[in-house]
Amino acid sequence: MTKAKKSEFRPNDYVVYPAHGVGQIMSIEEQEIAGISLELFVISFEKDKMTLRVPTHKATEIGMRSLSSPDVVNEAMKTLKGKAKVKRAMWSRRAQEYEQKINSGDLIAIAEVVRDLHRADDQREQSYSERQLYEAALERLTREIAAVSGDEAAAAKQVDEVLGLRAA
Repeated sequence: MTKAKKSEFRPNDYVVYPAHGVGQIMSIEEQEIAGISLELFVISFEKDKMTLRVPTHKATEIGMRSLSSPDVVNEAMKTLKGKAKVKRAMWSRRAQEYEQKINSGDLIAIAEVVRDLHRADDQREQSYSERQLYEAALERLTREIAAVSGDEAAAAKQVDEVLGLRAA
């Protein structure tokens, strides 16, 4: 891997790590692990009070990416406005698919989960596991939109409004 490819991410950049959502690169450090010197991104996930060390040469391979562009955010919002597409598969199968979408780190896929699991107040109750998946997806979506726009409250309001309109 060339040096140029590695410097795609820099300290203070916000990045999306598929399994954990939005984090911020705090630093790049060298660490010796099993006699091999590795360069690592130190990524902080403030909301989860978690720090992750990711080998710089593996970052792209594992799906770490920069924040979505405003175009992708708009596309995700369009996805939210769409009609829920719920397959007739058994819940365990659907839950697995939702989980994969959430952990894919793909904003559009995450928006699909939010859309498909969103319930208006007058709709049937959600099971505990549905609610867990919905909240995980909603949080990922909102956090990334907030990181892109730099305004968490506005991002939450924007997502809320889109989902509210959909129910009407």
